[in-house]
Amino acid sequence: MIERKFRFEDLEIWKIAIEIGDELYDIADRLEEKKKYRFAEQLRGAAMSISNNIAEGAGSSSKPEFSQFLNYARRSCYECANILIISERRNYVSLTEKEALFARLEELSRKITNFQKALK
Repeated sequence: MIERKFRFEDLEIWKIAIEIGDELYDIADRLEEKKKYRFAEQLRGAAMSISNNIAEGAGSSSKPEFSQFLNYARRSCYECANILIISERRNYVSLTEKEALFARLEELSRKITNFQKALK
């Protein structure tokens, strides 16, 4: 049987986005346990938006369109970072956990930007 893949599955940025998304989902699950449903919902949506936009963009028929979806993905990294700041300020996540995810989100954001530049 032939294994079929979508184009985005081979992209490093998508793989990283999926890994970060898993970590953010774990935090969202913990937030939900604390009855912080809005925080959990917002974090899940932003986390999923990163990999979703990379995947959706990979299905674009043009490089400019793909680049626009990558821009949405990068912006979702920033949204996740903002939610983490608020969550840390409210003592829902530790400073250590926030900083570790910040580093990963910042690295992913840079990689997305570099990938966009390579598309041009």
